[in-house]
Amino acid sequence: MNLNIALLPGDGIGPEVLAQAVKCLQAVEETFNHNFIYKEALVGAIAIDKKGSPLPDNTLNLCKESDAVLFGAIGDPKYDNNPNATVRPEQGLLKLRKALGLYTNIRPVKVFPTLIENSPLKKEIISGTDFTIYRELTGGIYFGEKKINKEGTIASDLCEYSEKEISRIAHLAFKAAKNRRNKLTLVDKANVLESSRLWRKVVAKIGESYPEVKLEYLFVDNAAMQIILNPKQFDVILTENMFGDIISDEGSVIGGSIGLLASASIGDENALFEPIHGSYPQAKGKDIANPIASILSAAMLLEHFKLFEEAMAVREAVDKSLKKGVVTPDLETKSQYGTNQVGDFIAENIVDSEDDFNMNDENIDLGKSTII
Repeated sequence: MNLNIALLPGDGIGPEVLAQAVKCLQAVEETFNHNFIYKEALVGAIAIDKKGSPLPDNTLNLCKESDAVLFGAIGDPKYDNNPNATVRPEQGLLKLRKALGLYTNIRPVKVFPTLIENSPLKKEIISGTDFTIYRELTGGIYFGEKKINKEGTIASDLCEYSEKEISRIAHLAFKAAKNRRNKLTLVDKANVLESSRLWRKVVAKIGESYPEVKLEYLFVDNAAMQIILNPKQFDVILTENMFGDIISDEGSVIGGSIGLLASASIGDENALFEPIHGSYPQAKGKDIANPIASILSAAMLLEHFKLFEEAMAVREAVDKSLKKGVVTPDLETKSQYGTNQVGDFIAENIVDSEDDFNMNDENIDLGKSTII
């Protein structure tokens, strides 16, 4: 298969983790005889610094002309700590989502057995957790009309949804549930918000077309509590933009590291894949950032194009790195491995993934992998 992939490294650790995802895609090319063409562009704080815009026109055009976008991370403390900044890095990502029509964000939350002790939650609570969040991505309060009075003392953000916006993501979530365990949970605040009541009305009607899928409802505050108390109860979670932003980050706690969670943002014509972690500027350039979420985002990209065997090869190589302890310090405090070493190990085990014969345990213990 030939694919044109736009690379948007972004800010902070974005370039470092994205480079490891590209290594793995190149290993897939070599192993499965594909041809991927990569073109890089600026986005976020670095784009503001160099071009004056968080999403330059040439970046947007590249994304529109590509088959898929692989994204690093976005954000910089100099903007986070300046409430008066009128141009912010995150505006670039929001504009990109809107311009590409990426209305569905898919975030899998799954516990890796080898890392279960890393979680702050009890083993018996999280063992077996495997659910997916479907977050609406181009509507709601993030994109609604924003107002602030002349004195800067009163502000408002409009949360607005249409039936069409709800319907298109709801169908995708129901179809996903059909292919999983036939359960969908709508998370809203229908006891308070009119927009949430519209969500319930539309989703309930669509649910009639999927009789095999059990539809449940949870208010967002209760859902946040249930994700911690009993995450195994969930299969597919469907929710609006802001609620999805919050509970998907909460879900990252279950597995013990936000550096493990990938995501896909898809529309009718375009698709973008990114780790859910932020730019983590404190780790920039230190070779300690966990690249696994970025690598798993690349696996989701492969799945999007129905390259399921290739995606499985990436996931199996990730599993091998976890089992062998070839991980960054966020997963193992005494680890001697850096971002690049973990990326190299995973990529090399995609190329030759037959068995453990290609790994020398003694050298792995010394912080070196020997690939033959």
